[in-house]
Amino acid sequence: MKILVIGSGGREHALVWKIARSPLVRKVYCAPGNPGIGELAENVAIKVDDLLGLLDFAKKEAIALTVVGPEIPLSLGIVDLFEEHGLKIFGARKNAAIIEASKAFSKDLMKKYSVPTAAYEVFTEIDPAVAFIDRLGTPIVIKADGLAAGKGVVIAQTREEAVATVHDMLSGRTFGSAGARIVVEEFLRGEEASFLAFTDGRNIVPLASAQDHKAVFDGDKGPNTGGMGAYSPAPVVTPAIHEKVMEEVMRRTVDGMAAEGRPYRGVLYAGLMIDGDAIKTLEFNARFGDPECQPLLMRMKSDIVPVLMAVADGDISKVAIEWHKKAAVCVVMAAGGYPGEYRKGDRIEGLDKAAEQEDLVVFHAGTALQDGKYVTSGGRVLGVTALGATVRDAIDSAYRGVASITWNGVHYRKDIGGKALKR
Repeated sequence: MKILVIGSGGREHALVWKIARSPLVRKVYCAPGNPGIGELAENVAIKVDDLLGLLDFAKKEAIALTVVGPEIPLSLGIVDLFEEHGLKIFGARKNAAIIEASKAFSKDLMKKYSVPTAAYEVFTEIDPAVAFIDRLGTPIVIKADGLAAGKGVVIAQTREEAVATVHDMLSGRTFGSAGARIVVEEFLRGEEASFLAFTDGRNIVPLASAQDHKAVFDGDKGPNTGGMGAYSPAPVVTPAIHEKVMEEVMRRTVDGMAAEGRPYRGVLYAGLMIDGDAIKTLEFNARFGDPECQPLLMRMKSDIVPVLMAVADGDISKVAIEWHKKAAVCVVMAAGGYPGEYRKGDRIEGLDKAAEQEDLVVFHAGTALQDGKYVTSGGRVLGVTALGATVRDAIDSAYRGVASITWNGVHYRKDIGGKALKR
């Protein structure tokens, strides 16, 4: 069969890498893809928000399954469009993808269906938001309601920072229309984890546990990014926590979405805060996390294609996923200055050397080809992902790969996976 993957980041490179290994697949296309993806699939110059262009291509090429990577086409309704034309597609419909597209919707849903989450209120005006901040005190969390590429969350440490953030978001200066409405919520303490599951709107099949590292600097310091690295499994998700998350978060959310007339089909991602045996839900995403997708798919022993097909068909009751016992770690190599202004066009050296390493894959995220050579073209440039017998082994292997690769101004965290070692 022929499969089309939509997107151009490290997550999509990982999806293409995994899908291309399936004996069921004859050819993989990726729109728009990136140069690293182009080594495994045929890149197609169609933007992720060009829904009609993507539809025309899928029809013309008789694509058996389309797999949607990023949140933007989901929120625009690509799944609804493809299904109206009788095409098979993996992802959430528009009225279900709102669980990520609107943080206010997500928080209200959690409140209604008793999904544990932080205390919060939603605001469109500055003065009531400031009054709520004064009531809760700092640190406090302020979120843009709409899509902001994983960067629309500010943890304000002082009242001054919180008030300035509210002004910046509601004025449209920082996140445009995405910040026209904001969610202000209590700051939660504990350890974050990512919990992903496949669902057909009724049945739920969890993926392995994972942990992302959002902050740009070691020790979780600095502004939030789209993710600076991830590892799987995450020891903080004990068997007891896993069971609790399935019952109190995933089950209630999937049932709640169905009750709201918004049946959720696809992969559902819950960002969690775990404090002892207490869990709270930070957010939901309507797609695979990036970079969590990279270590998760390296650990997935099963063929992913039958799983994606079963989700698209609306019945995963017979799906079972086998996982490697090995751990996996992904270290994101970013351009200097990210998540602020960063350089582009710097020559990347050492990719061939890294590729020689066993059980290691370098997933491309923000790269371009210039005169036949790889150069930087995005904030997050590469995701160096390695398997190891233990998390310690996987960390060591990933950082050996990182050490092989250089460019002017490269930045990466040096503590990815460190929390696992403490446990």
